[in-house]
Amino acid sequence: MLNLMCCFYSILFLSLFPSQYSTFSDKITVLKPLKDPETLVSNNGVFEMGFFSPTNSTNRYLGIWYGKLSKKSVVWVANRNNPLNDSSSGAIRISEDRNLQVLNVRNATVWSTDVFLSNQTHMISEAQLLDSGNLVLMGPEGRILWQSFQYPTDTALPNMKLTVNKNSDIMHMLRAWNGPSDPSYGRFSVGIDSFALPQIVIFDGDRPYWRSGPWNGRIFNGIQNNESDDFSDAAFILENDRLNAISLTYSYTNKSLISNYDLSYQGTLTQKWWDENKREWKIVWEAPETQCDIYGKCGAFGICNSINYPICQCMKGFEPKNKTEWNMGNWRNGCMRRAPFQCRSRSGKKEDFFGYKAVKVPDNAVWSMGLEEKECKNQCLTNCSCLAYVFDYAAGCMTWDKDLIDTEQLSTGGMDLYLKLARSELGKDSKNIAVIVAIGSIGVATIFTVIFIVWRWQALKQGKKLQKKQTESYDLEIDQEKVQLEEVPFFIFKQVAAATNNFHKSNELGRGGFGPVYRGKLADGQEIAVKRLSKASGQGVKEFMNEVSVISKLQHNNLVRLLGCCVEGEEKMLIYEFMPNKSLDSFLFDPMKQELLPWNKRNAIIQGICKGLQYLHRDSRVKIIHRDLKASNILLDQNLNPKISDFGMARIFGEKQDEDDTRKVVGT
Repeated sequence: MLNLMCCFYSILFLSLFPSQYSTFSDKITVLKPLKDPETLVSNNGVFEMGFFSPTNSTNRYLGIWYGKLSKKSVVWVANRNNPLNDSSSGAIRISEDRNLQVLNVRNATVWSTDVFLSNQTHMISEAQLLDSGNLVLMGPEGRILWQSFQYPTDTALPNMKLTVNKNSDIMHMLRAWNGPSDPSYGRFSVGIDSFALPQIVIFDGDRPYWRSGPWNGRIFNGIQNNESDDFSDAAFILENDRLNAISLTYSYTNKSLISNYDLSYQGTLTQKWWDENKREWKIVWEAPETQCDIYGKCGAFGICNSINYPICQCMKGFEPKNKTEWNMGNWRNGCMRRAPFQCRSRSGKKEDFFGYKAVKVPDNAVWSMGLEEKECKNQCLTNCSCLAYVFDYAAGCMTWDKDLIDTEQLSTGGMDLYLKLARSELGKDSKNIAVIVAIGSIGVATIFTVIFIVWRWQALKQGKKLQKKQTESYDLEIDQEKVQLEEVPFFIFKQVAAATNNFHKSNELGRGGFGPVYRGKLADGQEIAVKRLSKASGQGVKEFMNEVSVISKLQHNNLVRLLGCCVEGEEKMLIYEFMPNKSLDSFLFDPMKQELLPWNKRNAIIQGICKGLQYLHRDSRVKIIHRDLKASNILLDQNLNPKISDFGMARIFGEKQDEDDTRKVVGT
């Protein structure tokens, strides 16, 4: 009985003196405004709306954030350019003209939905926060008069339709904050700059900073394919009437997934999702991701490849405009033709095309409707102003009559670009010269042919003897090393070639002292990295077999795992497990990626390297000194765990040996 009386008086007390921190339902009505610090919560608690102050700021803003996350993540701000300067002073209400208004302590309006309702101010209206994160202002019968999804700030949520209107000066869909503590308009925005060939563009002010490449009806050409299982079912819809407006929206089959696209104040567009187990945001994709993603990094007629060094190269038939600046790493001035290019014949007999596979196509394409591939090629070939063309079955025919700017070599995806050049640049004029010479010199050629046959017969006879001797020596060298090896799987050349698409340029991850490294996928689906000894390499059989013999004896979590090798003819290859995050130097020395390595992760990487070295120096069956340890030889797996790699220069020490002499300086 006493407990019942206590409950009764508690309820009575709370009804007479409402808590300053009470939480409302999901609606605002004429009779029920929302006052700071009260909050509005969506039906299932997914989103919450109220007044907040950013970190290191006392200003108050009306915002919407996730309701169930341990970290407050604001996705929408109303009065972003007009903050409230007094804490706990704001309120949002439905005004007399049935608009939503944010008021300050003096009841002055600092933000309003500003919907014109003609003479229908007598209409009953209310505002509701939905579980989608959308704040809607509704009239009679639930008719939507205004919604926050039509006025996004810096974040795009699932099912939010981002629209730009051709007849309006407002081309942005998202506007970044001005700083970590300032929600006002910042430097960067995201929009669409073309209605014929829509592409997403990050603008720095009014200048392009990054672009996605054109939409082909399914994907954006310049964005690498996302292979994450959690996001493989993301569906993008782009509605384009090619006249007035264009809209982009996305959704997931998994409705419980908490994910969004966010434009940071530093200009990075990020796709992320909430990991409840670790209570933190996980980044799935971001742009710009590498220096090659920065708009026009290599200038006109330059092509950027982030796995090359240097990353910029001039297209075929072109050379740097300013070689001094180019060699210093300033590529903005781009490239110019080596020789003046003149369209000599509208029949196209004096020109042809040089192909680039899997590229993000240049900006400022001209879209031609209804052409087949052959028609697209011929149209460019016979048009003197056409510099290049691309044909994609989904996007159609694209041509360029201006400088080719912002072209990037991709590892996957992209389109094939065909650059128009004079046949002399392609080495095809020699055919005509050869015909002329042959016609005038048949007699002389016959005599030289007889002499050549006799000489060639003698050379082949001597060559076979030399080749036999070299082969015996080579086989002996390999066999002597094989005796010392543990059980190392051997791959056949055809198997490795098939895995790397015949060592296609698009699969090249980079180059080192050993030679090029390729990404590949075996028949069973396992991803691999293939180090192929280059003929131009300063390393040879000795270093190759040294790396095999050394690493075949090692097993540790912080050492890269050797899956096998391939020795066939002159081919010498090492097959390793694939490391998706490449090497440590790609993070440390890339301004865009440095932020992805907070100090706790850097500390974990340092500890992992130390554990690997401790194993090499003390705990393994043989004592090994690496001799070439540097950031580029530290590979990172999908969880950024470090793996020491490249043992071509390593030296095996005796069990009690602690010093040795070297005859040459090698490694790092």
